[in-house]
Amino acid sequence: MDLLWGQGFYQKLRFVLVKQDERFSIFVSTDLTFEPMQILTAYGYRFKIECTFREMKQVIGAFGYRFWSSAMPKLSRYRRKGDPDPLERVTEEQQRKRIRLTLQAIEGFVMCSVIATGLVQLIALRFSGQKPGLFFRYLRTPSKSVVSEATVVAYFRKSIFSLFAQNSQLSLTQIIRSKQKTALPDANSLVS
Repeated sequence: MDLLWGQGFYQKLRFVLVKQDERFSIFVSTDLTFEPMQILTAYGYRFKIECTFREMKQVIGAFGYRFWSSAMPKLSRYRRKGDPDPLERVTEEQQRKRIRLTLQAIEGFVMCSVIATGLVQLIALRFSGQKPGLFFRYLRTPSKSVVSEATVVAYFRKSIFSLFAQNSQLSLTQIIRSKQKTALPDANSLVS
C-alpha cells in the first residue's frame, strides 16, 4: 500500500504488511517501483549485512585500527557547507603522500579483516558438525547446527598455538619458529 508519510513534508512510501503465524510486521520502502517480495528480500539482505558488520566490529575488530598521520588536518563536525574542505588546504606534496599512505593502511587493515571474517564464517559452516571442541564455552542459546563466528574465534584463541605445535610441517609454523630466538641455557637449567 502506498501512503504519504512524514511531518510537514510528506513523502509517498510503499508499506508492506506481513503476517507470519500470529505475528505482524510492517516493511517500508522509498522505492515505489519495488514489488512487495522485492522489499522483503531487500530487508533480508540488510539484516545479513548488519549482522556481518556487527561480527566484523565486535569479533574480528575490523574497525579498531589506529593509523594516523600528523599531516592529516583536524576535521570539524561543525564545519559549515560553504567552508573549504580541510584536506584541500593541505598543499605540501610530502604531507599529501603521508595522508595517502595512512588511508592505504586503513583500507588494507579493513580488507584483511573482511577476509578474516569470511574465513571464520567458512570454518564455522564447514566444521560445526564435526568439532565438538568448538562448544567449549558457555553459550546462552547454542545452535545445534552452526556455531557462531565468536565461538570459532574463541576456539582459535584458545588452541591456535597447540595447533601450530602439532603441525610443524606448515609453512606458517616454520616461519614462526625461524623468527623465534632459541634460549641459551642458563646456570640454573644446567644444574637441573
